[in-house]
Amino acid sequence: MGKERDFMDKKNSVINFGVAGWGTILYCLFMFFFYVGMINDGTNVLAPAAAQNIGVSPGTVIQANGYAGMIAVIGFIIVGQINKKIGARATSSIFTIIAGIAYIICGSATTLPVYTAAMILCATGMMSAGYIAGGTLVANWFPKKKGIVMGYTTMGHNFASAFYVAILTGLVAVCGGIAKGCIPIGIAAVILGVIGAVFIRDTPKERGLNPDNVPDEVYKKEYFTSKEDSEWTTSKLLKTKELWLAAIFTGMFQICSVGVMQQLVTRNIRDFGMSQANALSLMTVVALLGVFGSWLIGIIDDRIGTKKTMQGFGVWYAAALVINVISDGTTGILFYISIFMIGFGIGGSANFTTSFPTSIFGRHGFDKVNSVIFPIQGFVTAWCFLINGIVTNVIGNLNYAYLIFAGAALIVSIAVSFVNEYKFNKDHIVQESVKEL
Repeated sequence: MGKERDFMDKKNSVINFGVAGWGTILYCLFMFFFYVGMINDGTNVLAPAAAQNIGVSPGTVIQANGYAGMIAVIGFIIVGQINKKIGARATSSIFTIIAGIAYIICGSATTLPVYTAAMILCATGMMSAGYIAGGTLVANWFPKKKGIVMGYTTMGHNFASAFYVAILTGLVAVCGGIAKGCIPIGIAAVILGVIGAVFIRDTPKERGLNPDNVPDEVYKKEYFTSKEDSEWTTSKLLKTKELWLAAIFTGMFQICSVGVMQQLVTRNIRDFGMSQANALSLMTVVALLGVFGSWLIGIIDDRIGTKKTMQGFGVWYAAALVINVISDGTTGILFYISIFMIGFGIGGSANFTTSFPTSIFGRHGFDKVNSVIFPIQGFVTAWCFLINGIVTNVIGNLNYAYLIFAGAALIVSIAVSFVNEYKFNKDHIVQESVKEL
């Protein structure tokens, strides 16, 4: 009984991932940190500074980011194929380095075409590294604990939201402008890519471990261990309803979080009259709430399933955004209730980008699945930049953008009910067959 209980404790543990497992988690966390900082939240600082250098309005630069994100979808398709050929370790390393170099160019750009081209490379590189390669690492290393693991890795999003804007603001002040301020961040991304090349491995087997760091007895009994190759092809995946639903639904949740955080500081200053210092402090509070939200939603995901978690999450997030719109500004209690709820929301939305596809398709052939699903996710997510840019230029505040995001969250909450959560997941099928014995 003691041995069996020890096996069960290891199987159900939310921290027992081993040194190599935690190394993989932290690597993905830092890739997410740079992604959110460089592509999303850092826009609070980069957009107005770049706009001043180029001689256009900040809304124009924000729209350029949106176009860059959509064009980057072509890059995601290419990187997905590269990831399948050379593996997630090499792919993440190469494209993190590319993103770091491109970000330095973004900061020094003096024309809109140069800025946009550099942002395309930056978005393609960092998002491909974090989501395509990083998502494959999570699926291979943690197929049944992907909920809590994504909870840990997406803390990188929240740490970026908490500290990146302040870091970039400080670097701009110390270095004397956005051009030099972007250089240390770009170099740090390059260093992370080198670390990945040296220390990360594509599968736990390369470190002598099992997926989820479970004991051999559990792995042999409850996991699909056949050497069978994946049957997925691009054509077959594109004809599979579940792939489109997973990509669109998770992308719509990302629209909400990326859209909110990308202009949170600007909104609180312009729309609510907050000082820059207070707006930055509030963003930090929101993001730190998100750290706990990432963990909590990951736990819920593992306990009740990804689909049920997404149903509740959509309602929560929609309510948070509506409350923010109807609040009477920073003097009212509704505003701070909405901030608390948004904080938890941004902490969980990115969890689903890997967790939901992994639930449906499992780890077998996930590199192929992810090569098709992520470009669709990325295309959907990029609409948040256009929504924010257009609403800013046309209306002058972001209330209508928040209502659009709230509607998207509610649609997902309802529509996800009709998805078969484990339809192609071989590990889940084996686990369920064991339960029936």
